Amino acid sequence: MSMSAGNDATPNINVTPLIDVLLVLLIIFMVISPQKPHRFEAKIPEKPPENMKDAPPDPLSLLVTLSKTSGGYKLNTEELKDLNALGERLFSALNGRPSDRKAVFIKGPRTIAYGEVVKVIDVVKQSGGSPIGLQIEGLDQN
Repeated sequence: MSMSAGNDATPNINVTPLIDVLLVLLIIFMVISPQKPHRFEAKIPEKPPENMKDAPPDPLSLLVTLSKTSGGYKLNTEELKDLNALGERLFSALNGRPSDRKAVFIKGPRTIAYGEVVKVIDVVKQSGGSPIGLQIEGLDQN
């Protein structure tokens, strides 16, 4: 009893079940993906109308400026020496405002350390500021 080595049977892979599985997975992902929550939203400001260019700034807006030379901080035009003073002053400025008027902008030079900006963001959050906008120096010059 010898087996012949000349078997001409070639194996074939049936891909129909694989295609069915792939189509089911595709349908599942198509249904799930629109329901995925978006955590971050980018709010891009619109260009102001021409008649608004000469208007004075909003007196209720809060701008925290980081100084690159002295290491101090400014809240609008008020000089503050450290983060504790900034936090206290921000808390008193934000206390009693409606939630849609608690926006705080942080402005600093490009050369400032990232960790310093993060510390200021933490102080603004603890004081109740939300949303927080980041600016860099030189944007207001044309």
